[in-house]
Formats: sequence, structure tokens, C-alpha cells
Amino acid sequence: MSDARDNSSARVAALRPGYQADLAGGTDRFLAPRRTSCPWCGSGRLTHRLRTTDLLQHKPGRFSLDRCADCGHVFQNPRLTAEGLEFYYRDFYDGLGERRMSGTFGGRGAMYRGRAEAMLPYDPAPKTWLDVGTGHGHFCAAARAVLPGTAFDGLDFTDGVDLAAREGRVDHAHRGAFPDLAPGLTARYDVVSMFHYLEHSTDPDRELRAAHRAVRPGGHLLIEVPDPESRLARLLGRWWLPWLQPQHLHLMPVANLRHRLAELGFTVLAEQHAEAHDPVDLLAAVWLALDHHAPREDAPWLPEPPGAPRRAARTALLLAGVPALLTATLLDRWALRPLSHRLPLSNAYRLVARRD
Repeated sequence: MSDARDNSSARVAALRPGYQADLAGGTDRFLAPRRTSCPWCGSGRLTHRLRTTDLLQHKPGRFSLDRCADCGHVFQNPRLTAEGLEFYYRDFYDGLGERRMSGTFGGRGAMYRGRAEAMLPYDPAPKTWLDVGTGHGHFCAAARAVLPGTAFDGLDFTDGVDLAAREGRVDHAHRGAFPDLAPGLTARYDVVSMFHYLEHSTDPDRELRAAHRAVRPGGHLLIEVPDPESRLARLLGRWWLPWLQPQHLHLMPVANLRHRLAELGFTVLAEQHAEAHDPVDLLAAVWLALDHHAPREDAPWLPEPPGAPRRAARTALLLAGVPALLTATLLDRWALRPLSHRLPLSNAYRLVARRD
């Protein structure tokens, strides 16, 4: 344990000069000019939805979400620039964050199998499947148990997809941006999946057009995204985990996505809400609040590592919050999860669509 802690401290120390140089000019340069119209429908009737900070990594910066009063689309405004995306994604899924995120995603086999099973009524034996935004490929590895005769390829712009190929979780790794790679994937796949991917995209419409290109005629597109119309999003405010600022750029109401898919030449076969719900809302909200108010743990974007008193204070506060975390977990699983089948509490929705 001591060796692991020493190694982590050394990595943070090695990264600190680079982060401090990036932050020397402030964070305003990471944001593009503010939009005055909705990126989904073009309406100028925008309302403020949320202001927050980076509640997971605690990198400096403040972020806003606006909502279109006409179509309900929620989007980050002002949006991160390419430089901002690089800064805030750095060490989140890879680098310093790789072990944490791999553990988080790797232990969710039942959820991944449920996603694969959503395709069974429509294509019980697809030959080829492309998972876009695959990360480290944990979905593909779990889905093989549901569809053992299917070849699973993964696509991502991070080096996680190369790791997925080395570990045998995907048959082939596509590294890069989906819209750029789509011309070389034309009509290659029986199924294309996008699980919690579209909300990260700078241009969701371009991603959907890429999916239409990669899916063969008669093939299927499977999409799962956070639901900005969830009642829990309103109740929990900035502590609702799926807002995930600053990584989530677009959150689409289901009616918007259904309409756009129809325009592109897809027929929506299924809309699922309770099945896509991840029962972690209260647990995540309590953790985010505790972590926000506790003294920071060491990170390279901090000017210097915290001293022993601050580390002790953080440990004490988090230990004091354990009963609240346990209570939140029980409520998520035994109170809110059953209600998600009857009330608009689901934090996500899933669409299955056929390319006509």
C-alpha cells in the first residue's frame, strides 16, 4: 500500500509543472464564445439551467448549462474549446485516472449484459458489432456472454481502445473520431452501439450521420444517454451525476433524438427508460457533496500537495459521511429503482433503431 501511495505521489509530482504551466493563463481560454441559439433546433429562446464546477476531478473552472425553451435541448454554454477538452479529459479516463475508471467500468458486467440483451428481440445473432466510445472495452467483453457468435469491434479516440484490443476485449480497435473514420466503415456493421457517448460529442448530429453510414441497411443502432428530463435531475441540481461537467456537452430529450433518427432514415423500434436506469443517483449526490466540501486530495492541478492536517481532515469528513453513503445506497436500490418503472425517475434512456 505504501509503495502504491509513493508511486502515485511521484506521478502527481511529475505532472504538476505541466499543469501549472497550463493554468498560468487562467481557464477562460478553455471556453469558446457563448452561443445565442440552440445547437439542436436553432431557437434563440435559451434559459439558464445550471452552474457548477468540476465535481469529480476538481480541476479549476466554472461551467454553465443552458436549456432551449422550444425543444428542451440542454447544452454546455459556453462550450469547451479543443484545448479545453484536452485539458479536462487529461488524466480522467487514462493516465492518473485509468486505474480508478477501469475499476469503475470493469465491475458492471450485469449492466453491460443488459445492454446487449436489449438487441435480442430485434437481431438475436448479429455477426458484427461496433461499440463507439468503447473506452477499455468492458461492454464488449461482457456482451460476448450474451452473443457468443458476434465479433465486437471498439472505437474510441483515447488509447483505452488499444488496451481493449491488447486485452482481447475487442476484436479490432478503431482509434480516432467516429465521423472521420466512418467513410472507411460504410455498411460494415449489423449493430452500432453508443452507450453514454453522444453527450460527450461536440456535434451529436455528425455522430448520428456517421452511425447511419456504418450500419448496414436493415441493421440496428443502439443508443443510451442521460435523460435531462429525469425528475431526479431537477431534485438533485448540481449534484446529479449525469450532468458530469465539463465532459458532457449535450443532453437530448428523447423526443428530439427520436425525431432526428427518423429524419436520418431510422425507425425507432424500442424506447426504454427504467431498463437504462443506473441506481446510483443518491449515492453519487452524497459522495459529490462530501468530496466537494472535504479538503482536496493531492492532484497535479493543485499548486502544492496538501499537508498532513488537511489529509487527516479529509479522511475524518469522509468517514463521518459513511452512514449517509450507506443510506443513499439502500434508497437508490430499494426505493428509487422500483419507482423508476412507474415514475419519470430514470436517469437515462435507451433507443433501439433500425436503419431503413
